[in-house]
Amino acid sequence: MFNFRTDLAAERREIYRTANKLENEINGIESEEQQIDENIKVDRVKITNEEGEKAIGKPKGVYVTIDIKNLKIAGEEEIQKSADTVADELRKIIDSHVDKNGEILVVGLGNIYVTPDALGPKVINDIEVTRHMIKYLPQYVKEGARNVSAISPGVLGTTGIETVEILKGIVENTHPKLLIVIDALASRSIERISSTVQISDTGIVPGAGVENTRKEISENTLGIPVVAIGIPTVVDIFSCNA
Repeated sequence: MFNFRTDLAAERREIYRTANKLENEINGIESEEQQIDENIKVDRVKITNEEGEKAIGKPKGVYVTIDIKNLKIAGEEEIQKSADTVADELRKIIDSHVDKNGEILVVGLGNIYVTPDALGPKVINDIEVTRHMIKYLPQYVKEGARNVSAISPGVLGTTGIETVEILKGIVENTHPKLLIVIDALASRSIERISSTVQISDTGIVPGAGVENTRKEISENTLGIPVVAIGIPTVVDIFSCNA
């Protein structure tokens, strides 16, 4: 297997195709590209069998990569359109695994004290949680609101506990129907830093992109679907193609 040093399925696919001088698609992988506008592009990669898994080192499932040019200098309208694109892709994946009323647990992975790893914990502060409101103050909750809870479990180095072990306890006690995990990713291109979003329905292996692999967080380990949202915050200088 290649030493990809990237978490992005779209990048791994291109690395494999280039290395093997493939003009056609990799066996076991389906892909499509959609240009939303001059700044927003969506790449969808679906791994369908073990051959595809082996080729790019990712489990079977759907991987959606949204690339947003000039995001750092974008105006309010451009930012909103980018957010709507990400929301639409996320909604499609969630709806394929859980119904409109299914409870969701949002998990912010990473270390709040390390800047490139702080994405997950910081996002959790902006999640609109409803689980406690639905349980204790239902009269103040809009009808049809989804049951949402959120947590940032920290990292092994500060808790001494594997993240998946913490999440198993939470899942067993609160019974969500689906997990959304948010984490920082590694990329091979500096242009993708804070400008790309990857959404997948295969869970996540924290630290895999920087060779600090932890136990996977997935349906295999937790018993419920796991949707992962990641944004590149680090890049491998030796493979940087920018």
